[in-house]
Amino acid sequence: MTPANAEPGGAPAPEAVRAAARRLLGWFLQSALPIWWERGADVAGGGYFDRLALDGVPLDLPRRMRVQARQTHVYALAQRLGWTGPAAAAHRHGLAAVLAGRGEDGLYGALPRSGGALDGMGLLYDQAFVLLALAAGHAQTGDAALDAAALALLDRLADFAHPLGGYAERPGLATPLFANPNMHLFEAFQAWAATSANPVWRERAASQAELAQERLVDPENDALGERFGPDWSRSVARADQFLWPGHLYEWAWLLMDWRDADAATLVEALRLVELAERTGVDAAGFVIFALDERLAPIDRGARLWAQTERIRACARAAALTGDGALWAATVQACGALKAFLDTPTPGLWRDWRDETGAFREEAAPASSLYHIAGAMVELARLG
Repeated sequence: MTPANAEPGGAPAPEAVRAAARRLLGWFLQSALPIWWERGADVAGGGYFDRLALDGVPLDLPRRMRVQARQTHVYALAQRLGWTGPAAAAHRHGLAAVLAGRGEDGLYGALPRSGGALDGMGLLYDQAFVLLALAAGHAQTGDAALDAAALALLDRLADFAHPLGGYAERPGLATPLFANPNMHLFEAFQAWAATSANPVWRERAASQAELAQERLVDPENDALGERFGPDWSRSVARADQFLWPGHLYEWAWLLMDWRDADAATLVEALRLVELAERTGVDAAGFVIFALDERLAPIDRGARLWAQTERIRACARAAALTGDGALWAATVQACGALKAFLDTPTPGLWRDWRDETGAFREEAAPASSLYHIAGAMVELARLG
């Protein structure tokens, strides 16, 4: 979540947008950040719980490294967003859990590293979030040890590097290749470029932007898929030919936020937003889960995280262009997110909504706070 690469080119945000932003920011600061620290942190055992039941009780589940890293990142942002709680302590608590998760092989986390179905949210995905958490810590403290840890992990990731750009799911794995962990590496490299003068981070961010625009965007439909063949071409397996509209927004925001974005990159980012708006939002104003290669819906359910990515992509695109339709989309997306936040315990959320409008009654995943915080950072920029 680096500073904007360009000043907004359009008019200031309309009052309806700023009012929606104030409501969500109030909920975030007054309810979400407190409960995920007071009940979501395992003060005795270390780190953060993976889920809270909807009554606020922590569940005894395995601790995922991505959750420790994401909560570390969120609480590094908290004070900047105006939280008056113990942001520094919450950040340090998560960072300690991240650093404790480093294995003898120089990688982080306890996820299985072989076997099982690959979905792009495995080993490489977790390393991307570790880099993001280390960047957050470095931005807070300037600690040279965190810089060294990040560079050591970057060196270890050389074993994952693909000869055509980007990174494979794990060393030696030719296929499938996944866009999702590469997107989060782009985010982490940008975060490091914002806090470190070492040119390697800016160079790596540029390489990920090039990967997205030259390899991942399908010239046939201008969309950006999820799974790819060994040369970053579209996978021939029909089951791999799908895309998530939420990721179109997420890639778009990262490209708009990239400090070295040129005019062509911004055009590409705005094209991704337009595509997601046109194909990925249902009649009720919710971002749906999945489309096929023809951009037809294949899963009309909705996830919380996709609503947050619509908020920040549309808000940034509207600020850059002054497009009234994008401001209206931002307000609509804020309303969609608010529907997920209507729970018995303030500060929690539901994660899944089906196409009938019913929400799954299940524990709130801690991992979603990262997505919510991203939207809050963008909304806070609007004043």
